Amino acid sequence: MTAQHFDLIIIGAGLSGIGSACRIAEKYPNKSMAILERREAMGGTWDLFRYPGIRSDSDMASFGYNFKPWYSDQVLAKGGDIRNYVAETAREFGIQDKVHYGLKITSADWSGDDQRWTVTAIHEKSGELRHFTCNFMLNCAGYYNFDQGYRPDFEGQENFRGEIVHPQFWPENLEYAGKKVVVIGSGATAITVVPAMAEKAASVTMLQRSPSYIMAMPDTDRISMVLNTFLPKKTVFKMARKRNILFQRGLYLACEKWPNAMRKVMLGHMRRQVGPNVDMRHFTPKYNPWEQRLCAAPDGDFFKSLRSGKSHIVTDQIDHFSENGIVLKSGQELEADIVVTATGLDVQLMGGLQLKLDGKDVDMPKKLIYKGIMMQDVPNYGWIFGYTNAPWTLKCDIGGQYICRLFDLMEKRGARVVRPVDLEGNETGVGMLDGFAPGYIMRAKDRMPRQGREGPWKVTMHYGKDKQMLVEDPVDDGVLQFEQPEAANNSSNRAMKASA
Repeated sequence: MTAQHFDLIIIGAGLSGIGSACRIAEKYPNKSMAILERREAMGGTWDLFRYPGIRSDSDMASFGYNFKPWYSDQVLAKGGDIRNYVAETAREFGIQDKVHYGLKITSADWSGDDQRWTVTAIHEKSGELRHFTCNFMLNCAGYYNFDQGYRPDFEGQENFRGEIVHPQFWPENLEYAGKKVVVIGSGATAITVVPAMAEKAASVTMLQRSPSYIMAMPDTDRISMVLNTFLPKKTVFKMARKRNILFQRGLYLACEKWPNAMRKVMLGHMRRQVGPNVDMRHFTPKYNPWEQRLCAAPDGDFFKSLRSGKSHIVTDQIDHFSENGIVLKSGQELEADIVVTATGLDVQLMGGLQLKLDGKDVDMPKKLIYKGIMMQDVPNYGWIFGYTNAPWTLKCDIGGQYICRLFDLMEKRGARVVRPVDLEGNETGVGMLDGFAPGYIMRAKDRMPRQGREGPWKVTMHYGKDKQMLVEDPVDDGVLQFEQPEAANNSSNRAMKASA
């Protein structure tokens, strides 16, 4: 079959993929573009996850696109609203017809002779194999496995007479009204599911092995509501976005600089939310704030659910499942009709894509990340990986702008190929997320690319520094190697041999 050729292929039609596509399509309307999406609808995470209460855990002024203001008084948006926002943005920027749905990518191979990528995908409904080629590839496929979540094997789970559900694959017609529910986990998903299910269930118990930091935050932006009465909406949105970004960064830096003091602040906040008579053992994490992401509770809904008695919290470890529920190490048995395993994600970088250079696999854990958006020695390839300490999509916005600036410079120089090359030996052996400690990241450390000692090879997880580096600093920093069409082939072959 003849391969379809495009100037640019974007992998993934979620928030990152659509946001990047809009940025690039606006700047380069004449570039041919295809967005390859595995699912049958756009939205990515927000199309996949359908569990009760699903919402963002970042405010929408900073989680939404800078170029597409989120005009709503609601701070944390519902999953369906975010899904509609992504689709609406795609329509406004005329890229909805550029999405190819239902395609599972099986390989992406760079040809030094042809100076282009060949992408092979299978259309899952028909089983048809499809081929695409492109000059540049931008991977926006996220960081987790869409096919499976992380769920430990629990002893005796086959004996349980009830239903076990993972939030990543929520049954469409699951009936839980009047039933006893146990939610295993203490992360953002559990904090969301518990109060949502407690409205209808007979009882909901959150079973945690260890507590998380949970922050109650207003679910309506009252400051913006007041400002909207006398200022243009766009101005108010820009102010809210800047205010929220600065607040989030300030909170993170405070936790990094004064961990003991901020730990006391956060513990005091949670104590006020749950009331003076609660056992704080359930709300005292073993780690310092922001060693893992903070969990957000809009208008303190999680704490309200506990105070009302609609839900409960137990801190213990699972010994085994019984016919009627879960038996804990302490000997206590939690009766359940439904068990929700909010036990996390299975990390899968780049959508599980195995990159090849002239047929040879790229050993990703041996490669350095360049500016948090490209990969050492890999030509004409970008990767949008968002922030762990701020709204994910902030990186998508500045990443899209950087790709446009990179295209500008390539056109001015008449270059067809660009790749970052480490000429100074920046390898440190430090993974790109080694300072971030949630379980799903720790389980995937051996799969992560490396980061260098300094400069563009060091992963900052700092929006301000990244914005300076990606949007304002010169693109040509002496690290990128630009190659003319007639020279690219020989240079590519040398680089492939060196990296093999």
